[in-house]
Amino acid sequence: MSRPLVIAPSILSADFASLGAEVRAIEDAGADWVHFDVMDGHFVPNLTIGPGVAAAIRPHVRTKLDVHLMISPVDAYLGDFAEAGADTITVHAEAGPHLYRSLQHIKSLGKRAGVALNPGTPPDAIDYVLDLVDLVLVMTVNPGFGGQDFIPAMLGKISAVHAKVGDRPIDIEVDGGITPLTAPLVVAAGANALVAGSYIFKDGPSTYGDMIGALKNAAASR
Repeated sequence: MSRPLVIAPSILSADFASLGAEVRAIEDAGADWVHFDVMDGHFVPNLTIGPGVAAAIRPHVRTKLDVHLMISPVDAYLGDFAEAGADTITVHAEAGPHLYRSLQHIKSLGKRAGVALNPGTPPDAIDYVLDLVDLVLVMTVNPGFGGQDFIPAMLGKISAVHAKVGDRPIDIEVDGGITPLTAPLVVAAGANALVAGSYIFKDGPSTYGDMIGALKNAAASR
């Protein structure tokens, strides 16, 4: 099943003093989703934002709020992010003792459920949860910080996930090191949702349209 191409700017790289304006700017520039990275300083070596910030920017989001939880244990916070207005909630395969139960909980909250795979997590981690997920996120850098270099070995993992997904209506998302050079590679491997942070935000709002357009054009040229 062919899924539409999605560009999801990560507001981890946005101006935190002006998040509402930043969300409006990236959507006006052509963003399809708003990617919201949550880190706890425990599961990953960084501490970022929580459900209160998600609730604060929700009124500014006209597309979809794509929440990526890099926290452990994760289950206690699923309800908070659902209440804050997340459309998709993605958890890491290792973020709790029972991945299947975590995904069931997300679905019971009426949200799209995603599972994230770290670079060292094998693709077969999704084998027994595919009927519960709406999205598989392949990390193409180690989670925790923006601005890292793309890990080329992850192209094989994207292809493996794509083969496992088959005709199911599941988005395959990639996060880390996405630029016009890597975008066509991940799309050719089977991804359809591309998270980009530092590339899109690095030069300020006046360039957001150009950056998002460059990613879409590059992805279409695969």
